[in-house]
Amino acid sequence: MTISDKNEDLLKSILESFDRIRHIDSADLPNIDLYMDQVTTFMDSRMKATTRHPETDKILTKTMINNYAKNDLLPPPVKKKYSREHMLVLIFIYYFKNVMSINDIQEILKPLTERYFDADGELTLTDIYDEVFSLRDEEVELLKSNVESNFAYSRTLFEETEGEEKDFLQHFAFITMLCVDVYAKKLLIEKLVDQIREGRETGEESKTDQKSDRKTNVKGDK
Repeated sequence: MTISDKNEDLLKSILESFDRIRHIDSADLPNIDLYMDQVTTFMDSRMKATTRHPETDKILTKTMINNYAKNDLLPPPVKKKYSREHMLVLIFIYYFKNVMSINDIQEILKPLTERYFDADGELTLTDIYDEVFSLRDEEVELLKSNVESNFAYSRTLFEETEGEEKDFLQHFAFITMLCVDVYAKKLLIEKLVDQIREGRETGEESKTDQKSDRKTNVKGDK
């Protein structure tokens, strides 16, 4: 097999891995509350194909779920059972945890759960989940196109080298391009989370000032 053939096979394998990316449709979530073991089994059955080592990797463990609740990322279960909304929050956490810190995840999930978890309003947590993932297929296609472009460019580099050395350096270049892309997006995510945090802190300061003003006015009236 030539290096060109190996490169084509590698690219094909990479693109096929994107096709294995699956998000759980909200309609497929159980309509009954689940115990923790049932939650971990369900998540593993639906998302294990996306892991690096499907035969050994775990999507969720009991320890993870307990830690999420302890760190105020996940509302506590009711009588040791987890609802569909708990499952939705756990899916968000699963996607966030590889690129965001616990504090940042808490910053964006807490307002979400406070406003929409088990809420009676017109907009539900399920509605938000469905809206967020409505363009998933289109996003995957854009990602595949971007990866193909980066891969093709990496194969134009280090033309002065040959054989295994050339293959390694081109792989290194491709990995670097992907890392730079992830790094840039991570910086953007952090800036957006900081903006949310600043807005919350400003709101809290404003409420504190208003309370202080009311107390001052009451004393003045006396």
